[in-house]
Order: sequence, then structure tokens, then C-alpha cells
Amino acid sequence: MLDAAMTEQLRQYLANLREPIELVASLGDDAKSAQTRELLEEIAALHELVSARFDGSDARKPSFAITRASDPQRSVRFAGLPMGHEFTSLVLALLWAGGHPPKVEAEQIAAIEALDGDYDFEMYFSLSCHNCPDVVQALTLMALTNPRITATLVEGGTFKDEVDGRDIMAVPSTFLNGELFYNGKMDLADILARLDTGAEAREAEKLRGEEPFDVLMIGGGPAGVSSSIYTARKGFRTGIAAERFGGQLNDTLGIENLAGTVYTEGPRLTEELRKQVNENAVTMMDRLQAEKLVPASEPGGLHEVVFTNGASLKAQSLVLATGARWRNLGVPGEAEYRNKGVAYCPHCDGPLFKGKRIAVIGGGNSGVEAAIDLAKIVGHVTLVEFDDKLRADEVLQAKLHSFANVTVIKSAQTTEVTGDGKRVHGLVYKDRVSGEEHRVELEGIFVQIGLVPNTEWLKDSGLALSKFGEIETDVEGATNLPGIFAAGDCTTVPYKQIVVAMGEGSKAALSAFDYLIRTAPAEQRAVA
Repeated sequence: MLDAAMTEQLRQYLANLREPIELVASLGDDAKSAQTRELLEEIAALHELVSARFDGSDARKPSFAITRASDPQRSVRFAGLPMGHEFTSLVLALLWAGGHPPKVEAEQIAAIEALDGDYDFEMYFSLSCHNCPDVVQALTLMALTNPRITATLVEGGTFKDEVDGRDIMAVPSTFLNGELFYNGKMDLADILARLDTGAEAREAEKLRGEEPFDVLMIGGGPAGVSSSIYTARKGFRTGIAAERFGGQLNDTLGIENLAGTVYTEGPRLTEELRKQVNENAVTMMDRLQAEKLVPASEPGGLHEVVFTNGASLKAQSLVLATGARWRNLGVPGEAEYRNKGVAYCPHCDGPLFKGKRIAVIGGGNSGVEAAIDLAKIVGHVTLVEFDDKLRADEVLQAKLHSFANVTVIKSAQTTEVTGDGKRVHGLVYKDRVSGEEHRVELEGIFVQIGLVPNTEWLKDSGLALSKFGEIETDVEGATNLPGIFAAGDCTTVPYKQIVVAMGEGSKAALSAFDYLIRTAPAEQRAVA
């Protein structure tokens, strides 16, 4: 199962084990069960503290539990093979079960231990889903930390009947005590916040003790992070308040156009940015959603940002870098059938539509790339484009047209998503030339029609926004309000790219630096 490189990598990791762990498998006579046995035997052979046995009686076959030998109640179960994007999750499960400490804040561990109740989690993932590992790893840690928490992590491709029976059409999909808990990506903090109702209030109270910042970045994507590094290195007290650190990077797979980096992936780049933030003494505040901006009444005064948890932060200068999100179609049926056939991540949810008929809405690079990837998995792809031509790069269009199971419909306005109340069964579009309406029967729709800026919270602030809701900036990244700058996908700067956001973030930081040294006396500025 494991190639030589993976075997050696795993051998090195297992050297960190502190106590024995046991792998207990429940197997059938199928090929996946044989592969599971092979994998567990290979793992057990790599370290004397790992043992494997194959007499488990769990109903899901193949599946295996990773158990701390000294405390069998601390255990996590994988149903199916956790390879692909989940191989790291498997490694971490082995290490944590064997007593190796997780790289998690002590207060989060304490919060897991303090949960009072019995929590039985079942979570479904796909091997190509880059959003799933965060959920898998969070539930794994919880199950191995608190004996009253159990977690079964199910690879949907192996248990297709179970996925269909539960009407799962998007991953990650998490159930708690038999009921749907959440569809979509969550990290440990998200899960704890849903289980611990007092967590938000405690976080708000902690923020109230923060002194004003010299510079505060609202947003933790490439633009916000690059800004924070520049101002922190200038000696200014710098903070980042982010709804989700990394922003859209968390949902990005292969990155091959970042100068100086031949290849990376969004989650990996996010972790590198997090390390750089920590090394530059930036105060990082995650999981904060901005609700209101109160600009300073005069130049050199304090700007205030109010958050949805009731807390607020103040700073002499702001860099707004809240990014953007996928644009919705905005047609009847879309919201009703979200995660019931309407999806936005082809990499995550594509495997759930194997052999089925699907549509991709959007003919730009994202839409055409999605159609190409899905054509290799599904039965048929219908690409629907509003314009009279595709806008994707020529090389992508040529690749798309090489697939026999792809149909391209242009000059088509999607007007409705239809279904039977439980799942999608079609879409309706209007031919923009003839005006005629047409119906396409299908089982899934992937929406890829661009981005909308995360700026709704700024509409009554006095900040100038374009007709598309983007923050208007000048060549220096300055807005119309003194001391407030902006960068990245939430602004009017064209070309929504990682490298552009990083450059614009750096420029906004330098402009903030110039503003501060000209308007704020040195004795009033914080010391980094």
C-alpha cells in the first residue's frame, strides 16, 4: 500500500510514539478489506509500539480503530482507507493515540476535556476533498482527548450505499448522535464553538482587554498577512482580525503561478503564512466576523471595528482585506438544494457524482477547469455559459473540447434549479438569442461564476464602494477615509490573484506606515 517514500516518512513520525497503540480492524472478503489489512500490517511493522489485529466486529467493513492501549476508550475509527488528502490525518491519529502531544492551544484541549455529554460523531469525506482533513483531524483529536467522544470517519467512496441512504451530496458532512451536525468545512474551534455555547462570550471578553493597535488588518488572507508582516517589521503594534485565517487559500488546490514557488497547495501556504505571522509578533485573532466600521472623527484618531460577537477593536490605521467569496446564481431553487445537488467545490464533491449527469455554470477559467476535472469522474458534463463565448484560457478550452462526454451551451441564462424536495433533478435556462426556455435533466450543479467581495458590513460606514461592492482604492491602496487602506479581492484592483493580493497588501502596509509617521506622534504609537 505504501510506497518507499511514504514508508520512510511514516517510520520517522512513529519514532515520536510514547506509548503503545493498537489497530483493530473489522474486515470483509472484498478488495478494500484486503488493502486495509495490508496497510495495517505495514504500519505495525514500522514500530514496536504498534500492534495490529483483525478480529474486530464493527458493522462497517472495512474499518479499523486506532486505540491507545492503556486506555481503550480513547479511540478513533476510520471506515475505508484514509489515503490521498487524508494520509496526514492517519499519521496524526497514530501519533496522538500514542501520546505525542498535538500542536493545539492548551485552552482548546481544556475545552475538549470540559465537554459534558456523550458525543457520537460520524463524518463523511472523499479522498480528493481538501476541506475534509480539518474536520477529520479535529474530530480525531476530540475522540482521543475525551473518552465520552467517539468519532467514525467514513470514506464515502467505499460506503456509497450509506452515502446515498443519508442523501449526502456534499462533503465534508458531519453527523452528531445520528442527526446532521454540519455540512462543510470546520476546524476544531468551529466545532467547539457549536458545542460550547459560552465560547463566543469568553472570546469577546478577552478581546475587550486589547489595547488599540497601530495597524489592524481585517482579514487573514494573502493581502492581510503580507500587510501585517510589513507593519510589524516596521516596529508598529500590529493585529490581524480574521473570520477565517487564510481565506480562500483554504479552498485552493494546486498553486503553480506564485513566483519563487514551483508548486504548493492552499492549505500548505496558509500554514506557512501562519508561521510567518507568529514569527513577526503579530497579534492573531481568528474566527472574528466584522459587523460595523466606525471611522475616526479626525486624522490621527482611532478607528473602531465592531464584531458580531459584541466585541470591538481600535486602531490608528486599518487595512481592510476581507477578500471575496463564490458568487451565487441567485435563482429559485439554488438555496433550497445547496448540498443536495448544488455544489461549489468540484474537488470536494465531484467523487459523489461518479457516473451521473452534472452541469457546471460558468465559462471562465474556474468553470472550465471544473468541467475538465469532473468529466473524468461523472457520466456527462453540461457547461452553461451566459456569454456568447467561453472566457477561459485557450489551452483550457482545447482540453475541454477533447472530452466526448462534455456539452457546451453558450448564451444561456440559468433561471431555475429544480428538484423533488430532497435533491436536484434539473435546471432551466433561457436561450439569450431566441428567448426560448430549455430544461436539462441532471443530478448535480457546480456553480463557478466568479466572486463577490465581503464588504456588506461597510455599506453605512462612509467608505466609498463601487457598484459591485468593491472598496475603491487609489494607487497607494488608500480609501477615501484617512488612515484606512484596503487590499486584495475586496478592492477595485483588477486580477484577483494570490500574488496580486500579496503585492497590494504590502503596498497598503507601506502606505499605512507613511500615514502613521506623518499623523501620529511617536509617543502615542504602541511599541511592538
